Amino acid sequence: MSEDEGVGYGGGLVTITEGEWAGWSTWRGDSFEQSSGPFYERIDEDGRPVSAFRAEPRHMNGAGFMHGGCLLTFADGAIFTIAHEAMADEHGVTLSVTGDFLDPVSVGQLVEARGEVVRAGGKTIFVQGMVTADGKPALRFNGIIRKIRR
Repeated sequence: MSEDEGVGYGGGLVTITEGEWAGWSTWRGDSFEQSSGPFYERIDEDGRPVSAFRAEPRHMNGAGFMHGGCLLTFADGAIFTIAHEAMADEHGVTLSVTGDFLDPVSVGQLVEARGEVVRAGGKTIFVQGMVTADGKPALRFNGIIRKIRR
């Protein structure tokens, strides 16, 4: 699949086969995530989930740094990637996502999110993580997911 295919509602996770993101996956059915990012995910060499995207001019605020809303939107998506195993193929919604901005992100930087499930029991999953830009911490985040029936 090329990066331009499969955007819309109702699709699932698809693997990119060409370009910078070859070997990564993206959510075909999430129009908002595609237009906001697009955001990608994979399992890294340590066996842990990672989300990523490349910072573009459209992600920047008036000062020329990445808009905080873009970083939090990315973190919101990343909590689901991080919690994938704990979700056990169920759907969920974000109850809370918070972040502490640590450093600005500039155009061209590789933005990545990694983290861990702090607690998962019943219908609620707690996640914490870090967003980096070219490996430098940019946002520390916490999220709470509520599993739902579709």
